[in-house]
Amino acid sequence: MSDALQSNSYLFGSNATFIESLYKQYLENPNSIDPSWQDYFKAFQDESKSLLNNIAAKTPRDSSIFHPVKSSAPSPAAKVTNNELTSAAISLINAYIDYGHTAINLDPLNLTRANPHPLLALESHGLSQADLVKQFDFGKILNLGTVSLAEALEKAKSIYANKIGIELSHIENHEEKSWICQQLEQTSLNQPIQNEFKKRILKHLLEATYFEDFLHTKFPGTKRFSIEGGEAAIVVMEIAIELFGAANIEEIVIGMAHRGRLNVLTKILGKPYHALLSEFAGVLAFPEDLDMPGDVKYHLGASMDREIGGKKIHLSLTPNPSHLEAVNSVVLGRVRAKQDYKEDQARRKALAFLIHGDAALAGQGSVAESLMSGQLEAYKIGGVFHLVINNQIGFTTNVSADRFGRYCTDIAKAINAPILHVNGDDIEAVIRAAQLAVEYRLKFNKDVFLDIVCYRKYGHNEGDEPMFTQPLMYQTIDKHKNPADLYAEALITQNIITAPEYQKILDEFKGFLNSELEISKSYKPTEADWFKGIWKTLQPLDEKTTSPTGVEKNTLIDLGKKLATIPTSFNLNSKIARQFQAKIQMMEKGADLDWAMGESLAYATLLMEGFNIRITGQDCERGTFSHRHAVLTDQVNETRYIPLNNLDSNQKARLEINNSNLSELAALAFEYGYSFSSPKSLVIWEAQFGDFANGAQVVIDQFIAAGEAKWLRANGLVLLLPHGYEGQGPEHSSARLERFLQLAAEDNIQVVNCTTPASLFHALRRQMHRNYRKPLIVMAPKSLLRHKLAVSSLEEMDLNTEFHPLLEDGEITADAKKVIICSGKVYYDLFEKRRALGIKDTVIIRLEQLYPFPAKELKELLSKHPNAKFIWCQEEHENGGAYLFVKYRIEKILKEIYVNMKELLYAGRAESASTAAGYMKLHIKELDNFITKALS
Repeated sequence: MSDALQSNSYLFGSNATFIESLYKQYLENPNSIDPSWQDYFKAFQDESKSLLNNIAAKTPRDSSIFHPVKSSAPSPAAKVTNNELTSAAISLINAYIDYGHTAINLDPLNLTRANPHPLLALESHGLSQADLVKQFDFGKILNLGTVSLAEALEKAKSIYANKIGIELSHIENHEEKSWICQQLEQTSLNQPIQNEFKKRILKHLLEATYFEDFLHTKFPGTKRFSIEGGEAAIVVMEIAIELFGAANIEEIVIGMAHRGRLNVLTKILGKPYHALLSEFAGVLAFPEDLDMPGDVKYHLGASMDREIGGKKIHLSLTPNPSHLEAVNSVVLGRVRAKQDYKEDQARRKALAFLIHGDAALAGQGSVAESLMSGQLEAYKIGGVFHLVINNQIGFTTNVSADRFGRYCTDIAKAINAPILHVNGDDIEAVIRAAQLAVEYRLKFNKDVFLDIVCYRKYGHNEGDEPMFTQPLMYQTIDKHKNPADLYAEALITQNIITAPEYQKILDEFKGFLNSELEISKSYKPTEADWFKGIWKTLQPLDEKTTSPTGVEKNTLIDLGKKLATIPTSFNLNSKIARQFQAKIQMMEKGADLDWAMGESLAYATLLMEGFNIRITGQDCERGTFSHRHAVLTDQVNETRYIPLNNLDSNQKARLEINNSNLSELAALAFEYGYSFSSPKSLVIWEAQFGDFANGAQVVIDQFIAAGEAKWLRANGLVLLLPHGYEGQGPEHSSARLERFLQLAAEDNIQVVNCTTPASLFHALRRQMHRNYRKPLIVMAPKSLLRHKLAVSSLEEMDLNTEFHPLLEDGEITADAKKVIICSGKVYYDLFEKRRALGIKDTVIIRLEQLYPFPAKELKELLSKHPNAKFIWCQEEHENGGAYLFVKYRIEKILKEIYVNMKELLYAGRAESASTAAGYMKLHIKELDNFITKALS
């Protein structure tokens, strides 16, 4: 290949796809292409493949947006051939396809100007003004054929640098990219919008704008996070819902932050305006007799059915806290649950619709976690429709300080999602962009982003003063007409409506709002929006119901043996084979069942009873500590076998178990969302180590612990959090039990620290057999998985057995001198040390359940020992674990019963800023000290 050819960068630019397709056409039929290209390919023959590889390798990257590209035009002394000039012209047109979006002025305020990509300049391709009048054969690009460069540029700009900015250069899938280009260039997307449709859109805009204006007038200064300035988002939602409904989507689950939420609740989801207006006057969103604290109105959710073209579509808005973007994976989990319930393997019946703010989209790490996990099989839902309300500001922070890059949507490139940008004041461009985005999602079942560049009329909230920090922006906004009025002026100019007609629509809507305001003054909700639909067979907490969870012994034996019997054709790992043989012996003996067996029997019995089970987490298929082996891998061909899905031909339900990606926040949020919409499935998230849940603390605090109290949304998610001090250091010891106990109130969660396989068996089965749902937090064991004493018998799981919130020491029953109360693994340390020392006057009581606290049962046991000293013993540090939680509860019991000692003593590690010692020697020393103290 000649040096002159290699130095011409326009041959290695964005024309790669064109040259590759032209070369393929040449190979099939040389005479089908322009003679100059025939000569070109003929001249290089064997070097053509190398040429195409070089073209692909040197395709410009997005980073060139921020770095000027030096012109690589030939020097005046070099001879420029027709082939080279044609290639340069093609390269320029292709640059507009890839980067034309950078030349569009998207800012409705005109405070920022377009900053075109350097490759949009003639000079970057070795072209000049004189070349504009020259004729070139562009082939099938934009269906141009042979035209002047000026004509080609005009068409490229009209499609790719006009109203809708679209980013395509990062998309690897040729079919998707070609389809999008075809929609922009050739289809009905460019057909005139019907006048009646324009009137409908204007009405949507008017109602969105003037509802906010009404609230601002009637309740001045009240926080509502107005959508004013971004009303185009309501237009997108209306169009999308209509198109998705027509395409037989049955459910749409919406997730969004605050801005515009009140309009979405009323206009999109049909919440009565008078109900929302009553909340501005201080009325609770649900009946007062529920005695729930509730949440602010711009955090609440709602649901409704809408009929579109004779088809019903169910819409639901997921409640969320102020932790922006945390709701994303919750929505994805809800959609996956709905798809599974509908047996929708094609992922075409339920859909996720996420609305983002620009600053949060660029700044929150939960966005990346959600996007990345959403591409994996365990979390796939068929693509998300992403709508960005781009206010060009985050709270008081300018764009230059809240992200790096041209767009807030740059994160979407990581998953090859197409990104559309549009000016929020250009309503008809918004309409076309929305239609294209919807059609893409329907065709390819993949994520798509629509970025509406707009503004917010007031500050971050209506009580904020934006002039403090953005005076120039808000001087402009103060003079700027709203999108509804701007679009009305356009339609009046087009003679589609008249000014009096527009005023009449506005007056009628204002009259309607005033009538709703009057109704709101006497309105009080009489019905709570919970336990409906799939939840209707369940109810709020019912303390009167008991949950016998035992299973007939012979059934357990049968299932246990089936779990451990693997087809002979399956090449099982020899170490696992020995474990499974031991399990068969356990079942034959009926005793010494280990932790894995107790857990597996709980799952097996639930599956046979018709409860589906979903388990995800890092390494959960095998189990971090190699105890579970729920998924077996053939040692020859790596096929998979799941014993729990091969129990019986009459098996009613299935286990779905998947290793998660290295995520906590998104992974846990997804499973919370799944349980949110699938209360009859046992949904479990397992942390690799319990303290890794730290990475999902937002989900734990805001959703799991408080979701029911704030939003009337029950949840039955199970968290398995490996917990126990084994000398593995600060990051592999504590699941932060104390944090969950601090969050525990009003029977919101269950916290258990089981010490036997039977306890776990019953706790898991109880979760599904109760007629209510509460999140279950399990301090799961590590060393107890194989501890010789941490075993159970089948009798402890047989019929008429159930979960016991505390277990009394069976060895010493007489009046004791000392009662040690503990929870979890430390029981076995105490038990073995007591036996070694031959102590006969010390009783050990272990709390299998810490919350709800078993006060009644504990009171009964403590009353048996009136002359004892009472000690709380834990392996955690004094400022961690359960000590501070149980202390006043136990001392309250001691004051209520006839015992001599009313104070609870402490034996455990001293206070520490770190959760555990980093050295085994120190760990053992600490353990010996506090165990000896407790027993001495």
